[in-house]
Amino acid sequence: MEKTFKKIALLTSGGDAPGMNAAIRSVVRTCVFHKVIPIGIYKGYDGLINGNMTEMNARSVKGIINKGGTILKTARSKDFRKKEFRKKAFNTLKSNDIYGLIVIGGDGTFTGGLKFSEENDFPVIGVPATIDNDIFGTSHTIGFDSACNTVMDAIDKIRDTASSHNRLFFIEVMGRDVGHIALNTGVASGAEEILIPEENLGLDRLVQSLKRSQKTGKSSSIVVVAEGDNTGQNVFELKEQVSELDMDPNTQAIEVVKAAYTTFGSGDIEGWKRLHSDDLKFTVLGNIKTSGVHMGKDAVIKDVFNVIPSTWPGFKLTHKEIYSDGNMIFVHSDMTADGLDTETMHMFKVVDGLIVEFKAFDDTGSMKAIEQD
Repeated sequence: MEKTFKKIALLTSGGDAPGMNAAIRSVVRTCVFHKVIPIGIYKGYDGLINGNMTEMNARSVKGIINKGGTILKTARSKDFRKKEFRKKAFNTLKSNDIYGLIVIGGDGTFTGGLKFSEENDFPVIGVPATIDNDIFGTSHTIGFDSACNTVMDAIDKIRDTASSHNRLFFIEVMGRDVGHIALNTGVASGAEEILIPEENLGLDRLVQSLKRSQKTGKSSSIVVVAEGDNTGQNVFELKEQVSELDMDPNTQAIEVVKAAYTTFGSGDIEGWKRLHSDDLKFTVLGNIKTSGVHMGKDAVIKDVFNVIPSTWPGFKLTHKEIYSDGNMIFVHSDMTADGLDTETMHMFKVVDGLIVEFKAFDDTGSMKAIEQD
């Protein structure tokens, strides 16, 4: 026989999560539609123990759907962990003719609700609302998606700063003992590393990964860390562990420029292209065959690289001194070819491990004198 409920209580417990008010609104309006009286319990299980409750109606939940937090307030109750207080909470419900309870919260809230239901043979429904996303049986708990979007927004802003200052950032996100937020936001934001409790890959692997990124010319990095990560260290301790890495932006930019000279000298065009931005601006001053402003890597290869061998046979560059000022690199080089022995100065601009601008201050008079058709 179907049991009829005249009153149903609802509460929010544990940490608040975006969407809790929307859940409260749905419960209250559904109760009103089915002619059931919804009773709101303030401050979670503590309010249930102490009888801190109020009758609700459709007007009670007007205009709350887009508000954060919870209008019923929330708290973590130490008393509810004790059987005598759970019994007191049951008596509170019974004395108010309430024969159903809806709890909105996360893992701790569900644990308390299950225990309460088993001990008192009392119907309890759990609505999963936690940013941690650690409730079995649902792919997305209420609040998880909003939390991920909030983290993504923060990472996007931090990445701008990391790129501008050539820095390594450790970003710690919530999640308690699970890494759902860290994993999802780390993948979506393209983080270099993600540290989560479910996989303890060790600090050594993290350090080696950052060193590999450094060697490829990457001058800024983002590492997303779940608060319950099993490396046993918080983000401040991790920062100390990797402080020995040379993340100096000047060093990074210089290595990229050196690699550009090496790939050019060996004829490794693909290797050279990987070191340069698609929006490369390549300027050769003077009135020699390669002079002009060449936009893009393909234009440089066509109008400069392919022209040099036939115009100046035996052409060779050997860098002597390298100076840096942030992401601006200046190279003093010897320039030789058949019938040519002179010096030149080149300027590079390096951004995020890629050369975006080049300008050659060559001895164009000497070069013009030996140009071959």
